[in-house]
Formats: sequence, structure tokens, C-alpha cells
Amino acid sequence: MKLILIPVMAALIGLSACGDDGLADQLTRKEAKDTVRPVLAKRFPGVPLEPATDCVIDNASAVEILQLARAGVTGLGPEETQLVIEIATRPDTVQCLLKDGLAPFLLKKA
Repeated sequence: MKLILIPVMAALIGLSACGDDGLADQLTRKEAKDTVRPVLAKRFPGVPLEPATDCVIDNASAVEILQLARAGVTGLGPEETQLVIEIATRPDTVQCLLKDGLAPFLLKKA
């Protein structure tokens, strides 16, 4: 199954340069999110996964999103795990997490 997905992902990655918010961009981001989610769950337990995943993807460069999307097809390695952690700990990502990721979670408990 993964052998079939590799050419498909390669085509999508190539098409993702065609424009933001297009089908290829959406599929690439979805694949990248599928890669990010388990890393966040393991490394940052208790963080609301969907908002945190969105913050990581929103603060990743296009090249980083493509790298994470590729890892979703070829397999998550230490380099991609480190990349997720690096993006998650950037100041802009932390601000996003505080604003969009953790605030709604904290307000529900109050």
C-alpha cells in the first residue's frame, strides 16, 4: 500500500506549488498533520491535539510541511520527530498554543 502512495504523494507535493488552499495543498497539510499528531501526543501529553497540530502546521514553512507530509508516507523518523518538536517550541507556535490551543481548554475547566 505504501508503495502506491509514494508516487501519489510525489505528485501531490509537486502540485502543492501550484497555489495555496488548493486540493494538493489541503492533502499535503492533512498528511503532515497525520505525522505531527502522534509526535505531539507522545512528547506533549495532555495538550489538545487538534489545536496544537494546527498551530504546528501553521508555523511550519512550506518545505517543512512537505517534509512532514513525506514522512507520513515513508515513515516517521528521528529527523521528522525532531522537526515537529522544533516547530512546536518556536515562539510563534507557543503563542498560538497559548491563544488557540490551550486557552479554550483551560477556559472549559474554569
